[in-house]
Amino acid sequence: MKKDKSRNEPEGHGQSPFSQTYFHGTKADLNLGDLIGVGLNSNYGQRSKAKYVYLTATLDAAIWGAELALGNTKERIYLVEPTGPLENDPNVTDKKFPGNPTQSYRSEHPFKVVGEVTKWYGHSKEQVQAMRDGLDKLREQGIGPVED
Repeated sequence: MKKDKSRNEPEGHGQSPFSQTYFHGTKADLNLGDLIGVGLNSNYGQRSKAKYVYLTATLDAAIWGAELALGNTKERIYLVEPTGPLENDPNVTDKKFPGNPTQSYRSEHPFKVVGEVTKWYGHSKEQVQAMRDGLDKLREQGIGPVED
């Protein structure tokens, strides 16, 4: 059987010293054991009901997620565990960029919060503003998030 390389399926349950670590950047105040799922208003774009939830295997991508999330509350980075299959995030992978350099994924299944990264360093205010300006320019051109 040919394996679909665009999907990463979690193997087993629970964290182990050899399991992949995933991060989720947000401004939501969550607790250990909470589930981050689809159907809630997105922290990004038009704040429509999210069809997918997103995570990344890189701390830098999670920091961007926290910094770019809408709202004025505290930026947070959570350690999360997928509860179902993952697929490459088309917003930063093959549909827009070759490969998956940010190791970003999405799922229709919730992620369980298993920890929080409390000490991390964000990007400069200038970098964040440049990223926001770039995203605004894409929206003006009619280029929005891939949700198919």
